[in-house]
Amino acid sequence: MQIITGFSKLNKSERVDILRKHVPLSEEQVILLSNFQGEDIKIDELIENISENYVSNYVLPFGITPNFLVNDRAYFVPMVTEESSVVAAASYAAKFWSDKGGFRTRVLGTKKTGQIYFSWEGNIKKLQDDLPILKELLLSVAKPLTVNMEKRGAGISDVTLSYGGDYHILNVEFETADSMGANLINSCLEAMSPELLSFLKASYPKVNPDAEIIMAILSNYTPDCMVECSVECSISQLSQISGDLSAERFARKFELAVKVAKENVQRAVTHNKGIFNGIDSVLLSTGNDFRAVEAFGHAYASKDGKYTSLTDVEINEKGFKYTLRIPLSVGTVGGVTSVHPLSKLALQIMGNPSAKELMQIVAAVGLANNFAAIRSLITDGIQKGHMKLHLNNILYQFNANASEKERAEEYFKNHTVSFKSVSNYLESIRE
Repeated sequence: MQIITGFSKLNKSERVDILRKHVPLSEEQVILLSNFQGEDIKIDELIENISENYVSNYVLPFGITPNFLVNDRAYFVPMVTEESSVVAAASYAAKFWSDKGGFRTRVLGTKKTGQIYFSWEGNIKKLQDDLPILKELLLSVAKPLTVNMEKRGAGISDVTLSYGGDYHILNVEFETADSMGANLINSCLEAMSPELLSFLKASYPKVNPDAEIIMAILSNYTPDCMVECSVECSISQLSQISGDLSAERFARKFELAVKVAKENVQRAVTHNKGIFNGIDSVLLSTGNDFRAVEAFGHAYASKDGKYTSLTDVEINEKGFKYTLRIPLSVGTVGGVTSVHPLSKLALQIMGNPSAKELMQIVAAVGLANNFAAIRSLITDGIQKGHMKLHLNNILYQFNANASEKERAEEYFKNHTVSFKSVSNYLESIRE
């Protein structure tokens, strides 16, 4: 294996040349990379600066879902996903709930945390007693970094200590306003770390001097950055979407499906994945870190020692209520959100929401996707609608022309869609 150095310092064309020397790419494949590069030089340069070792763009559909009514405000919600059924499901649920009060949401908290992990063999009780002094020192060190955020009513809200066996933790709590805040948090923690070491060595000179910072990093575990979203209607109103089931039977079957996700980890993972189908697509459209949100979303689903559903259903004499409670750390300023033109456009389409408002929109889309998925599962099955939407992808793979597409769409209204069945049908009409 030949070690390649300086790859990131090459321009885009030079990187492709290096790739061609080591990977058997055809001329058509090289042209494909070129075709997906930005036509606008400024956008091309912007994308290259966002990432590393850039050679081309991987394009995903930027779709719009209408009819989202969240806290009495209507939204067109951008969704970036390769899965057409995700957008279709969100649209279906948003329309159904739009004349039933829509999605009711509330933010339960926006606190984020970072930790400085350190080793030290000193008197922890004494350090705890001296924490107010240490806290003041650390806040003064971070002040140049937090001053602008403090003008917006945010900043560092608290500093606490946790104790392990051969290491200890300095916990720093943040409010980051409309920024996701990852870079700010990490910068503050790294600025505080040397001050923490100096304090330990100066204040306790007789103690083993080998105090050491292990690492300083934000945590994507954000249990105090939470949003709750719910939908509610009478049982009779469910008849609009219950198919062959009565409204009452639909409600009880829906309740049982959620119970399965509560009690069965195999189902819970797929149940929650349906929530993140919607959440991730909105986070992608706005340039937010969907990986961080997913990581803690799944950790939060395991907070009681067993992985379980993130949603709850309630059925009583008042009707049907479905609720999602989920941690969501998002931002509407800073990072890619403020740089990528389509991320900025996505936020503009939603009315330039604050971070709190975006949390609520994102939660609504997550609940919508999950609701629509369960509705399909307990009525017609998930594949009927999914494969109808997948038909266009299959037709594209077979290079179907406009006439063939029209005939196939009509035929498969009453026939099961599969790769084989579409192949056979096209073969028959082409003959």
